[in-house]
Amino acid sequence: MNAKLFFQGIAKFFSGLILMALLLFLPAGSLYFWQGWILLGILFIPMFVAGLILMKKNPELLKKRLNAKEEEKEQKIVILLSGLMFLAAFVVAGLNFRFGWIVMPMWVSYVSAAVFLAAYALYAEVLRENEYLSRTIEVQEDQKVVDTGLYGVVRHPMYMTTLLLFLAMPMVLGSVISFAIMLVYIPIIVMRIRNEEKVLAKGLPGYEEYMKKIKYRLIPFIW
Repeated sequence: MNAKLFFQGIAKFFSGLILMALLLFLPAGSLYFWQGWILLGILFIPMFVAGLILMKKNPELLKKRLNAKEEEKEQKIVILLSGLMFLAAFVVAGLNFRFGWIVMPMWVSYVSAAVFLAAYALYAEVLRENEYLSRTIEVQEDQKVVDTGLYGVVRHPMYMTTLLLFLAMPMVLGSVISFAIMLVYIPIIVMRIRNEEKVLAKGLPGYEEYMKKIKYRLIPFIW
């Protein structure tokens, strides 16, 4: 086991957990924000398990997933906008719990949690199918075009699953206002995809042919 990679992963895991907990429970003004606990559980428990599996079976992929330093100017803007989106959505969800602006039925959180976990399972499948999935936009050494499995349905199944994950999050938290904020992710991810496809078409042999073969980028029969 790579000790440096292990401790890097553990540090990022707990820093993310603590930051998200602060963004949820401080605005909520209470630890009784039960939807917040549900989201932390369904997000970080599978993440921890997946991290351990990657550490054992594919440490190189884990290393790529931990690297979030973008070189493309467009992607730096995407990262900034995404961060602001999450900040606003989580803080508003906590405030919504504190002040009871719009109270959703409990079943909405439970159904949304089920959708979130289903999307998480799809995300894990994407990671299994594509060993080149770094968090940055780049063409890696010896990279090949993946066109099987979910990649035979849409060009960017990872973004398809993250869209489901991100739109499910605010509903788990019981906040319609946060859901409206998270809709900003749609133009953000469209911006990221367009830039990514330019990079891949230019630097990855066979990608232009793949784009002609697989018509839809994100959502089957829509776009």
